[in-house]
Amino acid sequence: MSKLLLNLRMVLPDEADDVRAMLDANRIDFYETRPSRWGISYGGIWVAHDGDIAKAKSLMAQYQTERRTRVRAERDAALRDGSAETFATVLRRDPVRVVFTVLAILALLGVIALVPLLLARH
Repeated sequence: MSKLLLNLRMVLPDEADDVRAMLDANRIDFYETRPSRWGISYGGIWVAHDGDIAKAKSLMAQYQTERRTRVRAERDAALRDGSAETFATVLRRDPVRVVFTVLAILALLGVIALVPLLLARH
C-alpha cells in the first residue's frame, strides 16, 4: 500500500525536486498526486511500495536536517550582508501593498472588537 512521504502544501519547488531526485537516486519507486483545482488537496509525493517506506522516511529525515542547516546558514549570511528580505525592504519596495495590508488587519480587528461591544449593549 502506498504511503504519503511529503505533502506538497507550502513546499518550495526546489525542495520537491530535491526529494524526487533523492528517491530516484536511491531507487525508491514513488508517484505524485497533483493539487486539486480548488485548493482542497495540495498534492503529495507517495512511496509506492511498503518495503521502501522505512528507507524513504530515513532519507527524508536526513534530507530535512541537511536542508534546515543549509537554509538557516543562507538566511544568516543574507542577514549579515544585508540582502535578506525584511519588513523595511518590503515597505520600501511595495508601500501600497503594506499600507493596504495593515488597513485590512485593522479593519478585521475592528470587526472582532465590535462583536463584544454589540453583545454588551443587550
